[in-house]
Amino acid sequence: MRSWIYLMVAIVFEVVGTTSMKFAAGHYPILGHLLMYGLIGLSYFFLALAVKRVPVGVAYALWEGIGIVLITAVSVTWLGESLGLYKALGLGVMIAGILLIKAGTRAQADTKRTDDLEVATC
Repeated sequence: MRSWIYLMVAIVFEVVGTTSMKFAAGHYPILGHLLMYGLIGLSYFFLALAVKRVPVGVAYALWEGIGIVLITAVSVTWLGESLGLYKALGLGVMIAGILLIKAGTRAQADTKRTDDLEVATC
């Protein structure tokens, strides 16, 4: 469970770090760059902690996919960027992919537990 919490923390740091790029490019270049590099570095640190127990492909897909969805939401909500039809469809497909990856991980874990129980009872 702790690894999943690390993954969620990594996602939050990625979203805030990536959002701070806007400030680095505009109003507060030095502070924005420091914030951006620090938070993205923390994001990778927590991602590394998460992959100790979460398969790296799953962790990276969730980290990147959920991060993109949240960054898009932040950019539309707070930064005044637009969300067109193609972006919305792309995000919908991405969310479907995230759900499928997570479901596949759960199904694989259930199969492994069943196999382990069968071996133990033999």
